[in-house]
Amino acid sequence: MRDDGRVFEFDADLWLWREDGSWHFLTVPAAVSDEIEDLAGPRGGFGSVKVEVTVGGTSWRTSLFPSKEQRSFVMPVKRSVRVAEACEAGDRLRVRLSVQS
Repeated sequence: MRDDGRVFEFDADLWLWREDGSWHFLTVPAAVSDEIEDLAGPRGGFGSVKVEVTVGGTSWRTSLFPSKEQRSFVMPVKRSVRVAEACEAGDRLRVRLSVQS
């Protein structure tokens, strides 16, 4: 759901990038990714887009990365967030995401 032109809310499943369990990601829904693609100004390394994210009571700054496999943006979720929110791979999370200039 779009909040104002730069803020989005959506649900997404937390998943493991590889079986070693060190990297966890969320896939941004395709419709939201399309809108972010239109909003994003200059991109960082690997086509990244800077965002501020809130999951539950935890907020942090990170980047979205385009994924050809997912056909969408993906977002890493660091360990400190997963611990604070008591979530693990397979959990569905409510995400509030703000695209940064």
